[in-house]
Amino acid sequence: MNRLIHVGFGNIVNMEKLIAIVTPDSAPVKRMVQGARETGLAVDATQGRKTKSVLVMENGQLVLSALLPETIAGRAQGAADGAEADEAEEA
Repeated sequence: MNRLIHVGFGNIVNMEKLIAIVTPDSAPVKRMVQGARETGLAVDATQGRKTKSVLVMENGQLVLSALLPETIAGRAQGAADGAEADEAEEA
């Protein structure tokens, strides 16, 4: 079953397709974001606010979010914990 996490402003990402959540501050990540913008692989979910995290997806797309990586990671962990609880109830 797909687990979805909220990445801000009503935008939702499939957690099962998520590889990494990184901060946009380092030069390599900035280059990745610029390259993704140029090739159309960047999904800007910031609503015009400052990008605080970059989500790297399985298919090479990058999702830019205005939420801190810790916030998104906490939501992802909560979704994973909920999935484990659901599976335990089904057993």
